[in-house]
Amino acid sequence: MADRNSVSVFYDDRVLAHQPDGHGAFLSRRMDKRLRETLSGLGVAWKYPEHPGRLTAILELLEREPVAGVRFEAGTQATLEQLSRVHTTAYLENIHQLRGQEAWLDVDTTAVSPGSIEAAEVAAGTAVAAVEAVMAGRTESAFALVRPPGHHAEPVRARGFCLFNNVAVAAAHARAALGCSRVMIIDWDAHHGNGTQEIFWADPNVLFFDIHRAAPFFPGSGNLEDIGGGLGEGTTVNVPLPAGAGDTAYLKACQDILVPAAEWFQPDLILVSAGFDPHWNDLALSVSYEGFGAMTGILQSLARQHCDGRLVFVLEGGYNLTSLAQGVRSVLKVLAGGEPPQPGVIGLKEVDNAIAFHRDAFLPSEGSG
Repeated sequence: MADRNSVSVFYDDRVLAHQPDGHGAFLSRRMDKRLRETLSGLGVAWKYPEHPGRLTAILELLEREPVAGVRFEAGTQATLEQLSRVHTTAYLENIHQLRGQEAWLDVDTTAVSPGSIEAAEVAAGTAVAAVEAVMAGRTESAFALVRPPGHHAEPVRARGFCLFNNVAVAAAHARAALGCSRVMIIDWDAHHGNGTQEIFWADPNVLFFDIHRAAPFFPGSGNLEDIGGGLGEGTTVNVPLPAGAGDTAYLKACQDILVPAAEWFQPDLILVSAGFDPHWNDLALSVSYEGFGAMTGILQSLARQHCDGRLVFVLEGGYNLTSLAQGVRSVLKVLAGGEPPQPGVIGLKEVDNAIAFHRDAFLPSEGSG
């Protein structure tokens, strides 16, 4: 068993080579026309939101404000065998043909640049490396700092900035090669993990729990009634939330749905699709840094209770650079032994301070009347 509170961050510079150009070449004249019509309708200059600066912002913050106890390890490149556990052979062949090219894969947002295919292979492989380290007992928990993200990638389709489904590749590897019977995946990104849900829809050995902003918010999936099918019925759990939902809703869902689900499922490993776009800076939901830290504390407790602390985070979304970096740091602080915070109602403490400050200002003065 790994030392309590040991945490490794897995990172590989090759993931920075994914640099799509929204105004670059496209696969077909029809798609080119559709995409350019979409972009022109925005009325503002458009840049690809999923860019290398997302990871450099995280790394720069951790360099300026390091978290004691966090160590860095190198990532690696996923093998074809690892990728093919969750993606079809035809899809992988098509994607690999784009190596070294620029192309737009859909009007949803997914594009590739000359370095993108290797970057995506490294992203998936780095998630696998993080899982292997935890399963080997080298570290209690791990965080894979990767891009492009993965949870929208379906077995046969790239979607939503995602080429390969990193967390699904890691989960499938844990089951196929590392002796895990049951893997639990928690997705707290603001967007529903449609790809992960589809991959494990009928799999009774992977429990997928997703809390997200409800449809029609992208990608429009993840309804409450979607619970899996076939042998996997009951192992998909969706918690769709309205715009603006924050810490209170997220933590209540964790305590009242996720905790009993973990008790029932008894996982051997817990994976987290960790997106930081639920933070209010990204305008979709209203989770705070303390909220991310508190959820991490719950997941850490579940991992220690059910699977010897084995807990792996894999980066998904988050497009405001400040809240993305600070959100990752808030998770690492708890994983490395920091006390999980208790989020309060935002502004309440300040109002209490103002009450105390102004308490005597409006009382009748002595002798008045």
